[in-house]
Amino acid sequence: MDRTDIRDRADLELLLRRFYGAAFADPLIGPYFTSLAGTRLERHLPHIADFWERALLRTAEYHRDVLEPHAVLHAQQPLTGEHFGRWVQLWQATVDGLHTGPRADRAKAQGERIAVALLRRLSGEDPATGGTGGFVPLSAVLLRSGAA
Repeated sequence: MDRTDIRDRADLELLLRRFYGAAFADPLIGPYFTSLAGTRLERHLPHIADFWERALLRTAEYHRDVLEPHAVLHAQQPLTGEHFGRWVQLWQATVDGLHTGPRADRAKAQGERIAVALLRRLSGEDPATGGTGGFVPLSAVLLRSGAA
C-alpha cells in the first residue's frame, strides 16, 4: 500500500474506523468502548472526525467537551496510564499503517498530547515525571524532552 499524508475527511474517517476497530478488539481498552461506554461507532464517528478534522485540517468546527465522556468512564472504572498508553500505541500504529507525512506526524503527536492531558486531568498522573500507571510511550516522551 502506498502511504500518503492525511489529505481530507475521507482519510480521517478511514483512519478512525481502523483505529476504533483495533481499540474495540483490544483486551485492555476494548471494554471501555464496548461494556462501559456502550459506544456505537456510527453515532459517534462524525463527532470524532470533526475533532480530528479541526485539529489536523482546520476545516471543521468542534465545540464539544473532550474531557466529559472520559470523566464519565473514569468515574465508572478508573483510566490509568496503562490505558492511555495502549490508546497511544494503537493510534500511532494505525496512523503509521495508513499514512506518512507532516499531518500524520501531527496526528501522532496530537494523540499523545491529548492522552497525557486527559491522564493528568483525570487521575493526576504525569508520565513526564514517572507517573504510577505505566504509560507505555514514556520513553518516547522522555527522549523528546531530553530527560532521558
